[in-house]
Amino acid sequence: MTRHFVDVVFELPHPHFHADSSVPPWYAACFTRPAVIDGLTTSLERYMDLLSARQKVVSSNIANVDTPGYKTKDLNFQAELQAASYLDNPLPVEVPDLPVKNDGNNVSLDREARLLAENDLRFTLASVLVRGNLSLIKSAIHEGKTSA
Repeated sequence: MTRHFVDVVFELPHPHFHADSSVPPWYAACFTRPAVIDGLTTSLERYMDLLSARQKVVSSNIANVDTPGYKTKDLNFQAELQAASYLDNPLPVEVPDLPVKNDGNNVSLDREARLLAENDLRFTLASVLVRGNLSLIKSAIHEGKTSA
């Protein structure tokens, strides 16, 4: 009997459902936990979540560009990427050594625009990689057959 990837995914037990549960097993597999395709896709998904969180922090900085005393915040991207805690709430930290204006604000629109552009490029690259990886998985599911 040939085993397919889909069969393996749906046979995984779910910690919140028991064999005697009235909920069908396919429901638990499809709707109660994030789908795990493979390690690379999962890592890219986490990376994209972190990029999304960074986008919110940078947007907040831009929104506070004229707020007296506001200090620029950012994510310690490397530390958050290596830690599992960013899945919950990555902690923004104040950015040190930025020039401070007379009102105590240190937000630089040039810096924030650069971070937005960098974040956009990173997110686009991660999206392309996820699409490519999912395409490979789809091809494997269809056993290499292409549809014309």
